[in-house]
Amino acid sequence: MANKVSFPVGLRVLAVGACLLALDSSAWAQAANACDLNQDGSVNIVDVQLSVDMIMGLAPCTANIYGSGVCNIIVVQRVVNAALGGGCVTGTHSVALSWTASTSSNVVGYNVYRGVTLGGPYTKLTASPVAGTSYTDGAVQSGQAYYYVATAVDGSGNESAYSDPAQAAVPSP
Repeated sequence: MANKVSFPVGLRVLAVGACLLALDSSAWAQAANACDLNQDGSVNIVDVQLSVDMIMGLAPCTANIYGSGVCNIIVVQRVVNAALGGGCVTGTHSVALSWTASTSSNVVGYNVYRGVTLGGPYTKLTASPVAGTSYTDGAVQSGQAYYYVATAVDGSGNESAYSDPAQAAVPSP
């Protein structure tokens, strides 16, 4: 008989809006930097040139700064700012979620799902269970309403039922 995992409760949207995720460049020592387009470990003139080449169609658009596969002057400016020592600002809108932890003692994390219709279908957003009780979805579209649910995952990979849904309305630009 499989272990029962209690679902997380109180899923709620903490913030929705045009707040940008700004990360200090020093924080990227051990993590990938979205502005490091050639992935050589630093943001410099090579990345600036690559961002220009991407918007001119001279290189494939692989940037994930202003949105996945979006290459425009905003991307170039953000890469320039990062190359000059500023943080790499990514995204346009985001939805911050939090929930109350599952009461099950064997929970190792939570999966977060998103849908555009109340009741689903929902698409899993997390590649692996999130260890904490919060998650920020930075891949939302302006003017779109979303519904989020979360599940608890135990050490054996068993997943609970969905939490109650939380709704987020992302503002237009």
